[in-house]
Amino acid sequence: MQKIRVGIFFGGSSREREISFAGGRTVYDNLDKSLFDPVLIFVDSNNTLIQLDWKYIYKGTIRDFFPPISMFPETDVDYQLYIESLDLTEQQYADAIKTIGVRLEISDLKTRIDLAFLALHGKCGEDGIIQGVLDFVNIPYTGSDVSGSGIGMNKALQKYWMSQSDFSSTDSVEISRADWLSGKVDYDQIVARLGHPIVVRPAHQGSSIGVSILDHNTVEAFTHSVDAAFFRVQIDSDTWRRYSSGEKVSYLRSLTDIKSGLGLPIYVSGQLARLPSEVHMILDKIEGIAYLEAMDSEHTVICESFIEGREFSCVVTVDDDGIPYALPPTEIVKGEEVYDYQSKYMPGRSRKVTPIDIANDEIESIQTECVRLYKALKFQVYARIDGFYTSTGQILLNDPNTTSGMLPSSFFFHQAAELGLNPSEFITSIIRNSIAERGRYGLTVGRYRTLLESLDIAIEKNKSSDDVKQRVGVILGGYSFERHISVESGRNIYEKLASSDQYEPIPLFLYGESQSDYRLYQIPINILLKDNADDIKESIVNYNIHPSTALLRSQKAEMIAKYTSSNSTSQPIDVTDILDETIDLAFIALHGRPGEDGTIQQLLDKYGIPYNGSGPQSSSQTIDKYATLQLLRQHGFEVADQMLYQQSEYESQTDWYTVIESRFDYPYIVKPVDDGCSSAVVLVKSRAQMDTYLQAIFRSEDDLHPDLRKALHLAVNEEFPIKSVVLIESLIQSNGADHFMEITGGMLYHRLPDGGHKIEVFEPSEVLAGEEILSLEEKFLAGQGQNLTPARFSNDRSEYLRISNEVKSTLKQAAILLGVEGYCRIDAFVRIFADGRVQTIIIEINSLPGMTPATCIFHQCAINDYKPYDFINKILNFGASKA
Repeated sequence: MQKIRVGIFFGGSSREREISFAGGRTVYDNLDKSLFDPVLIFVDSNNTLIQLDWKYIYKGTIRDFFPPISMFPETDVDYQLYIESLDLTEQQYADAIKTIGVRLEISDLKTRIDLAFLALHGKCGEDGIIQGVLDFVNIPYTGSDVSGSGIGMNKALQKYWMSQSDFSSTDSVEISRADWLSGKVDYDQIVARLGHPIVVRPAHQGSSIGVSILDHNTVEAFTHSVDAAFFRVQIDSDTWRRYSSGEKVSYLRSLTDIKSGLGLPIYVSGQLARLPSEVHMILDKIEGIAYLEAMDSEHTVICESFIEGREFSCVVTVDDDGIPYALPPTEIVKGEEVYDYQSKYMPGRSRKVTPIDIANDEIESIQTECVRLYKALKFQVYARIDGFYTSTGQILLNDPNTTSGMLPSSFFFHQAAELGLNPSEFITSIIRNSIAERGRYGLTVGRYRTLLESLDIAIEKNKSSDDVKQRVGVILGGYSFERHISVESGRNIYEKLASSDQYEPIPLFLYGESQSDYRLYQIPINILLKDNADDIKESIVNYNIHPSTALLRSQKAEMIAKYTSSNSTSQPIDVTDILDETIDLAFIALHGRPGEDGTIQQLLDKYGIPYNGSGPQSSSQTIDKYATLQLLRQHGFEVADQMLYQQSEYESQTDWYTVIESRFDYPYIVKPVDDGCSSAVVLVKSRAQMDTYLQAIFRSEDDLHPDLRKALHLAVNEEFPIKSVVLIESLIQSNGADHFMEITGGMLYHRLPDGGHKIEVFEPSEVLAGEEILSLEEKFLAGQGQNLTPARFSNDRSEYLRISNEVKSTLKQAAILLGVEGYCRIDAFVRIFADGRVQTIIIEINSLPGMTPATCIFHQCAINDYKPYDFINKILNFGASKA
């Protein structure tokens, strides 16, 4: 069969564009390349179609590559800025597009793709507009058609149709923008009707953007919540002028965030501002109250009665006969907080239980209601339906979505994994059944019959292939405070290898509590795609197939068998003592102990199993940030001043601060000595702040006191480690340099024919931190952080090369000194002085760098024409060559 050209549509103009971008990457990575040819169709925020060069799909955010950073004023580059913030001429816009790909017109699509896989969210993506365009040019697409998509996007319209179809729902009040701005909304009447708390939400947004729970019975709190849902805020000139320059920057950064603020462009008391600097300038001049309103606004806000119940989400899809069925519903376990953007997409910030822990007949009732709603709203192929199950057994469905988030652990893949389908297999089924659905209900019935028949033949042929593949044990999880990120890294490695014709990835979860007490479990796909490391661990301990899931597997056994071809386990198996019988080589995706300290490496050496990365000796050195930097200092490298501070010292000294303050001036950095991923890294500005930090990290109880959590500004469910020693470092500053930046640089080792090796050092990335310290969210939350690759060492090409080569040489020599093998990532600061001097101050060396989908090292290897799979393959080959 000639491969089907699948155009993956992602990005878009909605506030969910970054989730769409990350979802498009997931589809691209998991698309079965033996059946399909992926074509990346990036939709920018002007809704222009761009066939994207593959190198850009692995950027962390859209802002990392489009528009080019050179087009922004230097003062504005570390804000959330998109193409609509620039007032470009047609030629400038065309030039910007040429830097990332080729502009497409609608008429071009027919010659480039056979089917559109829609990973778009929000307006022009899941509201029927793009579906209508594709219908117009006779290109089949995934998901619902124009009418189903239109209903799925409009929450106010949904409520009307649900009431007409006899679905139970909460009472609600719609507020139009016109009524709100003209003062026609009566708060007392709304409270009398809905009671408290009240949920306030925009009518046309997803990903919990603009949603708040109003539990303070005041007009002021209500006004603030409704304004936020309309994407408008107000600030008075006295408040603005009292802010320090740093506070003004933080305010503008929050204001211009498309997920939590207004985004850009915005109107400031009627004046259009496209850039943060313009907002700043206008606010400086305004007297009295300034009203700020997003250009990308909302016309209807919905106020709903708060539902006391268990929150769930359920994906409904169709089998190969077009019959809708519901996957096992997932319960979202949380407190009183909103299930917000961070909770949805930040690893470890929420907990999902699949299926929801209720009786079988109650689960069946949820599934039946979700399928009934799917049919009532005329959805097609798949949808995600959210709701609540109350203590009285009432099912309240409140948020049907025709496009689900498509990150690796999203509900979409998470629930399909309960049937045994991995992401690649589920995507294949979605594409297959979308072709069938378009042929079944499209205006030209039968047009796609040939395409469907040839795809079915190709799927069956793939299943019967007897190619022998190398078994790669992907080791993930663990017990460190980086365990959730390790799961993200491991899943990403699994997905990259699962779509290859060379490797069979076998997920191995490290289960245990210490370096001397751990086991390795081979886990099935449904456990691998649990939300976080703790859920995976619990699933291993209490493994069972829920009766409702077992029944669904039985009912859909023929369909499941059609798409699954791997020989993966159906239950967790302890393989610690039979590793050499289970795998041929290993990819260690662990972070922190026991993955980066040499422990796992010793176990694999014992079995003679090749693995990625450094051996035990180098690993045990580089995990210790103090020992690493002290060794580098002894050999003439520039590093921060450091000291270790023990819990015993803190507890025995009433004037503990004199020891530290005699060595360090405020501000300084404090952090764990052996954790990464920005875990508990804090810029300390005062004695009181340091005391709070030490109380928290030296505590004896697992739970952190609420007062300490508040003082440390921790997010809901954000963990904070317990340690017996902390590392204190001087704050690295510019020291008079003309140019000062934080960078991260990766490198890859290659085996030479004579048995030696050479080191390929990638172009470093420049890391832009929103505040003084790079946060966990900026590293791993979709659309949050920003990295520029290559770093902006100089605008002059020859000068750039001189500086880059000097920086790379320093990083390389550090890796050689520490005996790193295979690959690594080194974080550093760079000072560039007016006289041309370059100082590279190393922060830490990561012998097993994060391998999450958009990690910086993938940006860097793309410059050297390595796709992530190519990079991973070379890492494995180097590891095998050491054996």
